[in-house]
Formats: sequence, C-alpha cells, structure tokens
Amino acid sequence: MRGTAVRKSELMSSHPYIVHTKGVCGGRARIRDSRIPVSVIGESVRGGESRDNLLFLYSHIEPAAIDDAIGYYLDHREEVDGEIKANSLEAVLAETGAVLGVDGVIRFPKHAR
Repeated sequence: MRGTAVRKSELMSSHPYIVHTKGVCGGRARIRDSRIPVSVIGESVRGGESRDNLLFLYSHIEPAAIDDAIGYYLDHREEVDGEIKANSLEAVLAETGAVLGVDGVIRFPKHAR
C-alpha cells in the first residue's frame, strides 16, 4: 500500500481493494490508493468496456484492484448506479439550473443582484 496507513473502517472486507474515506471522492467507494471512484469503473462496465481495456486505461492500478472494482459494482449495482445517475450531466444541469446549448457550451443562469 505504498506506506499509506489505512483505517480498518475504510476497508470493505469482501472487497479488499475498495475503500470509503470521508472527505475523499465524497466518501464514495473508490479504489484504494487512488481517487478513482467505483462509479467510474461501473459506468465503463455499463457502457460495454472490456476488462482488458480497463486494465489498459488504468495501467497504473493493479489488475486485482480493477477486478475488485468491477466486482464491487456488480455486488452493489443499485448504490453505484445511483451515484452515476446523480453525477450525470442531466442531473447536474437540473440541480444548477444550467443549460447545455446546441453549441455544446454549458451556460449558467445569471443571478439577480
């Protein structure tokens, strides 16, 4: 673990490479020793990304950690899919009142002073 102390409460016993840390990635499940949320891996899996391509894209992460993130996603699909939905462009636009223009530029509403 590259000399990093991990609190026991961070470790997910059935998923040793997955941690939840208050203040890191919003406390969401992430790959240990990284800032890669499981939701990023889950969204890739949902989109049909292959394991081999994930290993290529995240070559700095141990293959076992990628496998564990995939497993965590499959075991906690409802939780992770909820995170993916909450962080979608549509959800963020709705929450902020912003609009995506046909030119691809996000415009935020002007606030009255």
